[in-house]
Amino acid sequence: MIGDRTSRPTISPRPLAADLRSADHRDCPSRTDFLGAALAGVIGGPVGRHAMIGRTAFLTPLRAMLLMALVFLALGWSTKAPCLQTTGTGPGDARVANWQNQRAYYELCYSDTVPLYGAELLSQGKFPYKSSWVEKDPDGKQQVRYDGRPAVRYMEYPVLTGVYQYVSMALAKTYTTLSSVAKLPVIAEVVVFFDISALGLALAWLTTLWATAGLAGRRVWDAALVGASPLVIFQGFTNFDALATALAVGGLLAWARRRPILAGVLLGLGVAAKLYPALLLGPLLVLGIRTGRLAALARTAAATVATWLAVNLPVMVLYPRGWSEFFRLNARRGDDMDSLFNLVKSFTGWQGFDPHLGFWQPPQRLNEVVLTLFVLCCGAIGYIALTAPQRPRVAQLAFLVVAAFLLTNKVWSPQFSLWLVPLAVLALPHRRILLAWMTIDALVWIPRMYYLYSVPNRGLPEQWFAATVLLRDVAVLGLCALVVRQIYRPEEDLVRWGRRLDDPAGGVFDRAPDAPPGWLPAHLRPARSRAVAEPDFASSPAVR
Repeated sequence: MIGDRTSRPTISPRPLAADLRSADHRDCPSRTDFLGAALAGVIGGPVGRHAMIGRTAFLTPLRAMLLMALVFLALGWSTKAPCLQTTGTGPGDARVANWQNQRAYYELCYSDTVPLYGAELLSQGKFPYKSSWVEKDPDGKQQVRYDGRPAVRYMEYPVLTGVYQYVSMALAKTYTTLSSVAKLPVIAEVVVFFDISALGLALAWLTTLWATAGLAGRRVWDAALVGASPLVIFQGFTNFDALATALAVGGLLAWARRRPILAGVLLGLGVAAKLYPALLLGPLLVLGIRTGRLAALARTAAATVATWLAVNLPVMVLYPRGWSEFFRLNARRGDDMDSLFNLVKSFTGWQGFDPHLGFWQPPQRLNEVVLTLFVLCCGAIGYIALTAPQRPRVAQLAFLVVAAFLLTNKVWSPQFSLWLVPLAVLALPHRRILLAWMTIDALVWIPRMYYLYSVPNRGLPEQWFAATVLLRDVAVLGLCALVVRQIYRPEEDLVRWGRRLDDPAGGVFDRAPDAPPGWLPAHLRPARSRAVAEPDFASSPAVR
């Protein structure tokens, strides 16, 4: 208190401001989280007890997190930089990136973007899906399929990702042309292609962060782990998955804001870039059944299909053989080195479900097992969603479905882990646990690269890599178990804030009472006998 013997003491040296609004409902990690408090100590300590929350004019939480993301994206680009050194002479299209002596593996700088530029004929300026080539073996001889036909290949990516690569290629070739007539640095065209692609992917990841912050509600700082994820350092620019991630999370944000048509458009674009955003319709379906609110979902699903068709139909009609390559490739792929099936083969010597396959022969039994396991997992998740005492949140179910897809799939490319990052942050806002999983998942990249590094006595044996993959899978299973635990114990869910909130990402499901249809069997209805008292959301203020 300030004053003297003759003046009345006051609580402030100046009059209080007229506007005393404060976002006191917002979660402040420096107060509530051990990790947040430790990091806050570097910049002056936790937020003061009398601080006015949410009144910063410039450095808002979102802007601060975007700055963090820029730092991690810069680190991600720097990990690829050793593979972006230009070698050769002449114009940019005659030069190449320095990948000699398996540099991409021992420098940990591998990215699919660089080899795809030549392998998929982008370097020749050809349009994906229209142009084809014949697969060759390491000796340069043309490969023959198991049925005796030539092994003809086309662009292997969905249409939106393929067009993105084509546009990036056109810009790279434009730079090559300009560098030949103007005083610009002469850079290998493939390096320019990578940098242009990386710029778009960085913007997509920033969009993912923005959308995640919008879905986080009062726990906006949870989204910081999207921008500052260790996975961004190694996988942000390994492939093009950030495009689909931005569209998928953007679709969830549109759904949360009760704009079902926009949500469908964004999800449809996401499916046109990578199929995984289609999985997000499953959680919306079971929650729609539980609440009896299927009209909005029907509009979202219709918009998703219409958007996907609008993007795919021109290529589908003009170049059907090239358009269908993505589906053929996925059907004939075997168990990838990151899959659970390959882990069993690595540690036991098992030959797999389809031994002795010919070149490009689809592994029929493996495909059936993968589909069966995923359907069983979806059935279990659907049962949890329909029978839990309180309706699960959209993000919780979305995380479980995508995690189940990755765990049961025959392919888990390292960049696929980016799909889980925003969903995990929204589903399980425990920062130390999430950071531990992301670190484990990111570090799998190191033994992977050194396992592929085939110089004798310098690489790692397969079991070292397999052990780290197993550790990653166990970590993801642990996250799934914690999410299921919080579904059945909603009072422990930090997002629900002591049951004062329901589902910030729920859209029409937020605060909706259970109203399952009459045809739903009794064993698939909410377990009211095991439930605690239903929170009265109608009488509590809507806090976002």
